[in-house]
Amino acid sequence: MADALGVLLLTWNNAFYRYGDLDLNELDKCLSRNFPVIKAFRLRHINSFCLEDEAVAGALFEGFLNALRLAGTTTKSPVAAAKALHLLAPAFFPLWDVTIAKHYKSYWYHSHNGAERYLFFWKVARALAQREASSFEDETETLLKIFDEFNYAKFTKQWL
Repeated sequence: MADALGVLLLTWNNAFYRYGDLDLNELDKCLSRNFPVIKAFRLRHINSFCLEDEAVAGALFEGFLNALRLAGTTTKSPVAAAKALHLLAPAFFPLWDVTIAKHYKSYWYHSHNGAERYLFFWKVARALAQREASSFEDETETLLKIFDEFNYAKFTKQWL
């Protein structure tokens, strides 16, 4: 799993990893340590987020933030952590990058407060999903996908 996730992150987050290597052993350890939590989140959608999830998700984010740092350094990427979590539980963890973070006032500074800022963004995504849930009664799992695609089209690509 670490190899597959690593390939996706090296491609999808190449702006970060062009400055150093990803330590796949660290990623593998993080995945092994957190697999039961990841598996549980994978079965859920963002509307099921509750206050008890915040500490668990924050710790999970911090774990991935550390595991996905540039090998042999302390340089971390909150974007890499968010993308990894999204790939592992796409209906529960929203996509997040610098451009999107700035729009939602969830930008972090030099990797500080990355988990806190992502959780803030996650709550915004959940609030929007809950607000729109009645429009998509049988499709609650697609709400986050719609939100992700809107953010990408509007803020990352500026197509809208």
